[in-house]
Amino acid sequence: MTAKVEIYTWSTCPFCIRAKTLLLNKGVDFLEYSIDGDEVARNKMAQRANGRRSVPQIFINDDHIGGCDDIYALDRKGNLDELLAGNKV
Repeated sequence: MTAKVEIYTWSTCPFCIRAKTLLLNKGVDFLEYSIDGDEVARNKMAQRANGRRSVPQIFINDDHIGGCDDIYALDRKGNLDELLAGNKV
């Protein structure tokens, strides 16, 4: 099973670009929500992300992963590939 990956971004955000680069380098297809200036979308993101309003916010199989630092930490621990394969960590 392949994981469903969603990422909320801002087009000029360097952390968003860095997180997307990691996913692209792993060959992951993801759904991107570019929320530049869209407060309604940002509020929806914050609701899903337990109140976090910073970007990026990343979800794998509807589970909130966090932001850029969080996804890189998962990768360093070797847990990201498991999540992307659809396995629980």
